[in-house]
Amino acid sequence: MKKVLVLRHGKAENIGGVQDHDRELHPLGVSDSKLIGKYITEINTIPDLVISSSAVRAHSTAKNVINAGSWHSKLVVNPSIYGGRAEYLLYLLAEQSEKYNSVCLVGHEPNFSTFIALSTDNIYRPFGTANIAFIEFSIDKWSDIKFGEGILSWLISPKSLK
Repeated sequence: MKKVLVLRHGKAENIGGVQDHDRELHPLGVSDSKLIGKYITEINTIPDLVISSSAVRAHSTAKNVINAGSWHSKLVVNPSIYGGRAEYLLYLLAEQSEKYNSVCLVGHEPNFSTFIALSTDNIYRPFGTANIAFIEFSIDKWSDIKFGEGILSWLISPKSLK
């Protein structure tokens, strides 16, 4: 069984003149990402590996969830997640080492809601900032991951935890 957590970055600042890639987290994005990190620890679902987009808001979200939840997960930054497609996320997972049983992807819309839908039941679900989804795949090797074969166990928003 391989498990994928899909985490959208926290709410970002909207400051004129700042490139989209370089937008910082809004204070709400910081607190929401910390809340999600603690929640994942409480339910004992800490991933073995976290792969984050290189966008500042996504990388900051990844660091916040890891630190707030006291995760010992390896963190890797992957620039191709930013602006990438859902198919790239599947490819990225298929390339992972078998030593990882669970991976958390941290990034953006619309590729994350598309990835969730394609991986599970093809039903679109709104995926707000700092939302996290948990998908289970009945596979032993990441190279066997396929769209349509995952089971969406849950999708949580920070608002639902407050």
